[in-house]
Amino acid sequence: MAKRKNIWTEDKIARYIKEGRGSGELSDYKPWLTNQDFPSLGRTHRPKGWKTNREHQLFSDIERNYFYILDWSENVIDIREQYPLDREKTIKIADKKRINHSFERANKTPIVMTTDFLVTVKGQDGINYIARSIKPANQLNDKRVIEKLEIERQYWEDENVDWRIVTELDIPRDLCRNIEQLHKHYDLEEKDKLLAETLYREIVEQEGILLKALNSFDSKYNLEIGSALALFKHLLANKNIKLDLMQKINYRMDMGNLNITELSVEEGTVKHENIL
Repeated sequence: MAKRKNIWTEDKIARYIKEGRGSGELSDYKPWLTNQDFPSLGRTHRPKGWKTNREHQLFSDIERNYFYILDWSENVIDIREQYPLDREKTIKIADKKRINHSFERANKTPIVMTTDFLVTVKGQDGINYIARSIKPANQLNDKRVIEKLEIERQYWEDENVDWRIVTELDIPRDLCRNIEQLHKHYDLEEKDKLLAETLYREIVEQEGILLKALNSFDSKYNLEIGSALALFKHLLANKNIKLDLMQKINYRMDMGNLNITELSVEEGTVKHENIL
């Protein structure tokens, strides 16, 4: 199948604006760019967000990994990816700094710049926003990459929004891998909710090795092997049971080391402000 041509024109930009791209919040937000209309140089991902209840448009493994941390963090309220910057402002910044603004080679149309993530966070001083640009560490020696990042940095400084570059070196590997394991288990089908509650009650009352207890649960209730493990991951994802996710999850641990919380879908108390 031939690749879709992705040529920017003023008509196309006007159409995107009319479609509401770059506007809205939570489930109503529409990213400026999507996996379907923007050919990525890397792998693309479309995970469903816990906080937003919508599919997110991510253009690299690093973006996906950082998204997992944002979705897990309790002080994050909303995640808006591929967020468009006001073109008039970025053009003025580029002119002032004598940097070439990105443009469409075919017709010289100035391209709308985007920030990878605009995140709504809650803190002690109320609701704030942070902007994050995701880049592989090896690209930070590229002059053109640095020029475009400088436009972006100045843009958010003018907007009084905290902006930072995030590379793969800033993302804790075990934390990311652990959240990735749990992410798809956040929701359960109605028929499995009672089983999850039953497993929770038994874990609270039992002692011994976790994996043995999970295997015994499968046998006791005539479930497919691995069903209890999936239910346990659901409890972890919803923070009904807590572990230190900065370390690789050990399913052979003693259940006495589990941190049990109330059986609800409230967010936990683990914060990652230093990572965000």
